[in-house]
Amino acid sequence: MAGKPKKRRKLRWVALGSLVAVSGFVLLTNRTVLAAANGRVFTSADAVPTARVGLVLGTAPIFNGGKNPFFEHRMDAAAALYKAGKVSKLLVSGDNHVRTYDEPTAMRDALVARGVPAADIGLDYAGFRTLDSIVRAKKVFGVDRCVIVTDGFHLPRALYIASNEGLDAVGLASVPVPASLSPWTYAREVGSRSLVWLDLHVWNRQPRFLGPTQVL
Repeated sequence: MAGKPKKRRKLRWVALGSLVAVSGFVLLTNRTVLAAANGRVFTSADAVPTARVGLVLGTAPIFNGGKNPFFEHRMDAAAALYKAGKVSKLLVSGDNHVRTYDEPTAMRDALVARGVPAADIGLDYAGFRTLDSIVRAKKVFGVDRCVIVTDGFHLPRALYIASNEGLDAVGLASVPVPASLSPWTYAREVGSRSLVWLDLHVWNRQPRFLGPTQVL
């Protein structure tokens, strides 16, 4: 019986040590990823340096049965970037893993509705994750320099991937959506920053699909 309390104490110390190690890893990797955004994120299209391509990262167009404000704000920012003359092409990259779910087409239609010519919009149907979208922009669509358009909390991770892949990029942050509307979306990004560090530096994760090069 005397051995059981000792064993429980040992397990508690192991659990505490594991918690401290994981917390430290999350803190350090988040700092590393967030640093990638220093001086490279803009909140106004007029302030963004010019580049030929704007890379618009996808999200679901529908949220809780209605329009997704994250989607709408990204499309607003992308259209403003194009109309400000900062880019001449928009590459919309999102998930189209099944026929009934098509982010890129929804993005194109939303941009056309905002006055962007369809001829200046390229579609990447295999942007299943942020890493896929950015690597494919460079390796499939031949993009060497771009403006990444997405939510402000998402941009550090996107820019970190771009730096790792040798893609010269800055970011245009869309108008923030209140965290109270979708707190899980904001909380999840903390873990995603740590996971992308592992993707790039430990697991060497690659896009699910690459395929032949395409002209944008």
